Amino acid sequence: MTVDGSPTLPGRLGSPEMVLRDDPRADPRMVAVLDPIGLGVPMETPPVDADSPIDALLEYIGLSEQGFEALFGALAVDLGPVEGVTSSVEVIRGIDGNDVTLFVHRPVDADGPLPGILHLHGGGMVLLEAAGPGFVRWRDELAATGMVVVGVEFRNGGGKHGPFPFPAGLNDCTSALQWVTDHKADLGISTLVVSGESGGGNLTLATTLKAKRDGRIAQIDGVYAQCPYIYGGYAQKPRELMSLQENDDYFIGCALMAILVRAYDPTGANATNPLAWPYHATTADLRGLPPHVISVNQLDPLRDEGLAYYRKLADAGVSVASRTVNGTCHAGDCIFRDALGDVYASTIRDIKGFADSL
Repeated sequence: MTVDGSPTLPGRLGSPEMVLRDDPRADPRMVAVLDPIGLGVPMETPPVDADSPIDALLEYIGLSEQGFEALFGALAVDLGPVEGVTSSVEVIRGIDGNDVTLFVHRPVDADGPLPGILHLHGGGMVLLEAAGPGFVRWRDELAATGMVVVGVEFRNGGGKHGPFPFPAGLNDCTSALQWVTDHKADLGISTLVVSGESGGGNLTLATTLKAKRDGRIAQIDGVYAQCPYIYGGYAQKPRELMSLQENDDYFIGCALMAILVRAYDPTGANATNPLAWPYHATTADLRGLPPHVISVNQLDPLRDEGLAYYRKLADAGVSVASRTVNGTCHAGDCIFRDALGDVYASTIRDIKGFADSL
């Protein structure tokens, strides 16, 4: 409470200088991991912005990718292997004529058809890779619960798997969806959930919207999107998306996201295209979609756009549930397997429970 008795607004709404490590809502176990490596405070201002030459942006994205990969690799290095899971690799031909690598994870003693997950990794559709240790771990953990999980190495807007702007990555995810559908019997898959976090949450929702447009929505039985990065207009912070200000620079920030937007859609021609930025989907786009779960993180700048999408789905008559993972930054329930093991496991259980319910 303030001195006059009025409530204090959360995060940087109430205290513009607030940092993640000092926010009383932050899980102290998460802070203990982030603070020693300088991520409990705002990142330095990027040397480029969304108006910089595209070559300069791509160079900065490449360096950022290396930094994130080092972080996620360090977080996974001391984790033991996930027991009872086997994996294999498939290379398919995408709809654009390119090769798309798929990573297939399954329980060793699988008996009969199992729920399937098509997993689309995070990274703002611009950086990181499905082969990264954190994403491999995530797929293994999901598979260990009794599911077949297929990870997609889609093309990115930048980094080592780029630069391939929109719609290249979406087309690769669409190709993977079709391949999994065509091979469900061989894979031992009963029902199929499309799922991903952050940029993978964007592609999860966009792949579903595209499947509806293409007359293939029956291929998807359920959709589970985590901390979806779906607004696209991060140079602005509209009042209806207050978390963009409340939690800005809590692990990720609007300045970085605006740079990633430019790499994904260099001309801005798709700024309100729901296949690029699902936040802009209409009721007509959403009506008739399969059941969804939208999971968000309390201390994420992207929290409110995910919740807005949840409300749009509900208004369109879609079966939908939402959950907010308290005390966590962007994707915190996916990243901190060691420090937040109970939180991580809770999300794994929720995805499995959702898949089993379909």
